[in-house]
Amino acid sequence: MPDSVLTAVTVVLYESQDPINIGAVIRAMKNMGAVDLRLIRPCPYDVNRLEQIAHDTRDLVQRIRHFDTIDEALADCVRVIAFSGRRRAAKWQRHTPRTAAADLLSYATEGRVAIMFGREDHGLPNDALDRAHAVATIPTTEHFSLNVAQACLLALYELHVQAGDATKRIAAPKRAAAPPTMSELELTFTDVESALAALAYFKTRNSEHIMRAVRSLVYRAAPDARELLLVRTAGIEVLRTIERETRLAVERALREVEGAASLSAPSLSAPPSAGDDE
Repeated sequence: MPDSVLTAVTVVLYESQDPINIGAVIRAMKNMGAVDLRLIRPCPYDVNRLEQIAHDTRDLVQRIRHFDTIDEALADCVRVIAFSGRRRAAKWQRHTPRTAAADLLSYATEGRVAIMFGREDHGLPNDALDRAHAVATIPTTEHFSLNVAQACLLALYELHVQAGDATKRIAAPKRAAAPPTMSELELTFTDVESALAALAYFKTRNSEHIMRAVRSLVYRAAPDARELLLVRTAGIEVLRTIERETRLAVERALREVEGAASLSAPSLSAPPSAGDDE
């Protein structure tokens, strides 16, 4: 298979419970040109069984990688869209498979992009959705539950069709800087959260809700790596300033205590002798 923009697309399956679904996803990837499959804490499976489910896919099966955490699986990705069967209250940027494909392809020439799918029984938990720049929902009837492999096939189909046209388009203008990776985003969120905590911002607020809102804001803003670094360094500077001012306040307090102690200390000079007056 010749290289195409689809080789930059990663499929991430979170805690897959059925090897048949893993095999069906591999078949969909082979059909549509994606080659990178990452599994986060999957169920046990037999490689030979996967190849029986998805014929002539040994090359993809041999490339499967396992990860213990979501952050590790997404660390090198510059754009992540999670697929969810349910609409939720959080203000994530929302897509259909078609608009999700256009979004991902706009980043695929600059770095790795990912589509992420959840467990067969409960989908993706909130902490997984928190790692996505946007959420895609597949329009269906009131019977909204789709098989993981079906959902993956729809997502990859839209990517495959649009990529065919995208290769004929004039290249988009280069960004001032590359888009940030997920690891850079997570470092930023960690430093911002630490800065807010140091300011006692969470004293009367729910830290989880606040940080989810911060994530949503940053994802919708879609900053490049340089812009994101401004946000991170602002958080780091807050911590440094608090540390510096705290140290100076302690030094001033110590000087004041030492000054007060020297003023109140008794004189050490000898008293005058009885004959000094003569």
